[in-house]
Amino acid sequence: MVFNTGAALLDAIVLAVVSKDKEGTYGYKITQDVRSAIDISESTLYPVLRRLLKDNCLEVYDMEFGGRNRRYYKVTDKGMAQLRLYHEEWKIYTSKLNEIFAEVR
Repeated sequence: MVFNTGAALLDAIVLAVVSKDKEGTYGYKITQDVRSAIDISESTLYPVLRRLLKDNCLEVYDMEFGGRNRRYYKVTDKGMAQLRLYHEEWKIYTSKLNEIFAEVR
């Protein structure tokens, strides 16, 4: 099995970031947390969030913050199952890469 380093990698990172807070987290914080791992623009991130919502991996709710509504994202049970699958695939992928690079000095 080969890990898809395109859309699946972004999905995995976003699901991992959102799953850290059981109550959910908002878009700007997700962007900042994802940017701590990879360079990504908001125009790339929000389609990922929409796709994960469409696939029922995330759910969304609004909550007032500072006099205005803030949209929060939360990982669903399906999203957690997908994240676990991504995590297992990632471990296999990185193990294979480590084998390839083992002899590099």
